[in-house]
Amino acid sequence: MSAAELKLKIFRQLDSLDEKTLEEAYGILLNFFNSADDYSQWNKLSKKQQEGIRDALNQLDRGKGIPHKKVIGRLRKKYNA
Repeated sequence: MSAAELKLKIFRQLDSLDEKTLEEAYGILLNFFNSADDYSQWNKLSKKQQEGIRDALNQLDRGKGIPHKKVIGRLRKKYNA
C-alpha cells in the first residue's frame, strides 16, 4: 500500500467516526506525535518493566492479543456504559 493510499484509508476511517470517538482518536494521535522522539519515559522504566512491554508487543505480533473493540465491548457491557 502506498503512502497516499494509506493516508486516504486513514482519512476515510477518521471521517466515519462520531464526534466522541474522533476526539479520542485525536488524543491518541496527539500523544503519539508528541512522544514519538521522547525516550525519557522509556528510560525511566525498570529493565523488568521494559522487558514486560517488549514481551507484550511480541505477543501482539503473534496474534495473541484481544482486539480493542472486544475489550471495550466487554467493559461497556460490564459497566452499562
